[in-house]
Amino acid sequence: MFKSKDFTLTNITIGIAVIMYLIQTNISYGSLYLGLNMYFLEGGFLWQPLSSMFAHGGFGHLGMNMFVLYQFGNLIEKYRGKKEFIIVYFIGGLLTSLISFAYIYFLDPQVNLVGASGAICVLMGYIAYFDKFQRKGIITWILIISVAPLLIGLPIAWYSHFIGLALGFLIGVLRK
Repeated sequence: MFKSKDFTLTNITIGIAVIMYLIQTNISYGSLYLGLNMYFLEGGFLWQPLSSMFAHGGFGHLGMNMFVLYQFGNLIEKYRGKKEFIIVYFIGGLLTSLISFAYIYFLDPQVNLVGASGAICVLMGYIAYFDKFQRKGIITWILIISVAPLLIGLPIAWYSHFIGLALGFLIGVLRK
């Protein structure tokens, strides 16, 4: 049924995200506990920078993010290795969460940040650094997914996308 190539860290991360989403939607106030918000400081919810990478705003949000994670995460694992995926996705994702929290703290304290897109944008920024041919397309795509939803009134953490893109590019510079 499953082949050994199916057990990549990316695919395991996707499985964990699905399980976390099921937990999030089946406990009272799951999004507030697992999302990144002011409870991070005020309530001592220190797990939120990590858990927010696994919490999502709905099944469509989860599905879209996991589709993109599958593509870019497995690409990094295949060409740069599992260790590189862990560094780029998890360390970059945590840094994206912490910097995004600074934005929330100072500019928008009512926000509850959920989703893997900031960490996924780290992966995309990392790939954009190494693949000059894809760079313009990746940057354009992140601009579109960050700005277009705002134009139709959807609440989106556009700043996390841009922070992730920049951090991914920086991680690429540092780890070339």
